[in-house]
Amino acid sequence: MSQTRKKTSSEGETKPQTSSVNKFLRGSKAESRKENDDLKTTDSQPSNWIQKTAPSETAKPLSSEMELRSSMEKYEQFLQKLGKKAVNKCLDLNNCGLTTADMKEMVALLPFLPDLEELDISWNDFVGGTLHSITQQMHLVSKLKILRLGSCRLTTDDVQALGEALEMIPELEELNLSWNSKVGGNLPLILQKFQKGSKIQMLKLVDCTLTSEDGTFLGQLLPMLQSLEVLDLSINRDIGGSLNSIAQGLKSTSNLKVLKLHSCGLSQKSVKILDAAFRYLAELRKLDLSCNKDLGGGFEDSSAQLVMLKHLQVLDLHQCSLTADDVMSLTQVIPLLSNLQELDLSANKKMGNSSENLLSRLRFLPALKSLVINNCALESETFTALAETSVHLSALEVFNLSWNKCVGGNLKLLLETLKLSMSLRVLRLSSCSLVTEDVVLLASVIQTGHLAKLRKLDLSYNDSICDAGWTMFCQNVRFLKELIELDISLRPSNFRDCGQWFRHLLCAVIKLPQITEIGMKRWILPASQEEELECFDQDKKRSIHFDHGGFQ
Repeated sequence: MSQTRKKTSSEGETKPQTSSVNKFLRGSKAESRKENDDLKTTDSQPSNWIQKTAPSETAKPLSSEMELRSSMEKYEQFLQKLGKKAVNKCLDLNNCGLTTADMKEMVALLPFLPDLEELDISWNDFVGGTLHSITQQMHLVSKLKILRLGSCRLTTDDVQALGEALEMIPELEELNLSWNSKVGGNLPLILQKFQKGSKIQMLKLVDCTLTSEDGTFLGQLLPMLQSLEVLDLSINRDIGGSLNSIAQGLKSTSNLKVLKLHSCGLSQKSVKILDAAFRYLAELRKLDLSCNKDLGGGFEDSSAQLVMLKHLQVLDLHQCSLTADDVMSLTQVIPLLSNLQELDLSANKKMGNSSENLLSRLRFLPALKSLVINNCALESETFTALAETSVHLSALEVFNLSWNKCVGGNLKLLLETLKLSMSLRVLRLSSCSLVTEDVVLLASVIQTGHLAKLRKLDLSYNDSICDAGWTMFCQNVRFLKELIELDISLRPSNFRDCGQWFRHLLCAVIKLPQITEIGMKRWILPASQEEELECFDQDKKRSIHFDHGGFQ
C-alpha cells in the first residue's frame, strides 16, 4: 500500500489535474492490468487501438500502464462526444442517439471497466441487432448490478444472446427490458438462466407484448427470485389470462415492495385471484392496478385482504370502472391503510354519487400526501364530504380535482383547506367550471400568505372567468414565490383576446424567481402585448416559456 501511495503521488506530480475518468478507473487499476494481460489470450479482442503485441516480461508493467492511460483518454473522449460525464462505476448512455460506430467504440472500452456496476443504453434504436457484441463481453463486467435496455428495438437474436449472457453477471440486481416487443413470446429465453438465490431485486417488462405463456413461465420463475422488490408488468394486456400462475408465484416473493399491473387486461375475477396473494405481501409499498377497465365489480366481495397491506403507501385504481358496490367495499378497507400516502381514484365516473362515505373516511389517513380524484363526476354531496375531509389532511401536497364540474361556484367549500394547507405543492382545478367568484376567492387566499409552498397551479379550461377575475388573480399571483408552472389555457374550441390583466401577469412574473412555464393556449395577444412580451423576453435573462396563441 505504501508503494502504491508513492506511485500515485508521483503520478500526481506530473499530472496535477486528475480527470473524472481517472477517478472512475483508479479503484481497479491493479485488476485492470492483470485482466488486460489475460485478455490478450482470449478470443474476444477489443478494437484495433487496444490490440497490442505482447511485450517482454520486463516491459509488461509499463505497457499495461500506458494501455490503461490510453483507454482512459479514449473513454473520456467517447463520453465528451456524447455530452456525458464519467460517473463512478456507471456508464449511462440513455437516449444518446448511439450509432453503430458508437456501439463498437463502447464495446471496445468494456474490457477496461471491470468494476462497472451500472450500464444504461436505453432509448437507442441502433442497439437492436447489435446486442450480441455487448453480451460477448459480459464476462468482463461480471460485477454489473444494473442493466437497462429499455426501448432498444431488440431483435429475437438479441433476446437469445442476452439470455445466454445473464449467467455471466451473477451480481445483477436490476433488469429493465421495457418497450421491446420481441421480448414477448421469448421471455423464457431471457430469464431461464435465473437460478434459485438470484440477486435480482428489480424486474421491469413494461409494454413487452408478453403472452399468456410468458405469464405462466414468470409465475413459475418468481419463487426463485427471493430478493425481488419491484415487479412491473404494465401494458401487457395478454397476461391477465395467466394471472393465476403469476399470483401463485407472488406468494413466494415476501420482500416485494412494488407491484405494477397497469393495463394488463385484468378482469373482475382478477381481484379475487390477487386478493389471495396479498396476505403474503406484507412488505408491499406500492400497488398499481390502474387502467384495467374490466376490473369494475371485482372489489365487491374480494377486497378484504387489501387490509393486510399494512405498509402500503401508494394505491392506484384510476380508470378501473369502479362500481357503487366496489366503492362501498373499498370504504371498509382504504381508511384502514394508515400508512397510505398516495391515492388515485380518478376517471371512475360512477363514484360521483356513491363515494360520500369513502371520501368522508379519508380523514383517517393522516399520512396522505397525494389525492387524485379528477374526472369522477362528483356531485354536490360528495364534493361537500370531500371538502370537509380535506381540512384534516394536513400532509397533503398534491390535490387534483380537475374535470369535476361541481367545484365551479363552490370553491368556497375548500376555503379552510386552502388556508390550512401548509404543505400543498400541486393544485389542479382544470375544467371545473370555475367562475369569477372562485378565482377572486383564490386570489384573496394567496394574498394573505397562504399556499406559499405551491409549485404547480392548473386553472386551465375554465372559460367562464371574466377579465376582472383574471386581473385580480394576476395581481396576487406574485405572492407564490415558489411557483414554477401556471396554466390558464382556454378550451380547444375557444379563443379569446387577452385583457389588460396580461400586463399584471408580466409584472408578477418578474417577482417569481422560479417560474419556468406559463400555459396560455388560445389566448390571443394583441400586437401591443406581443411587443411587450418580446421586450420582456429580451430584457430578462431568465428562461420562461409562454405557451400562448392559437397553435403554439
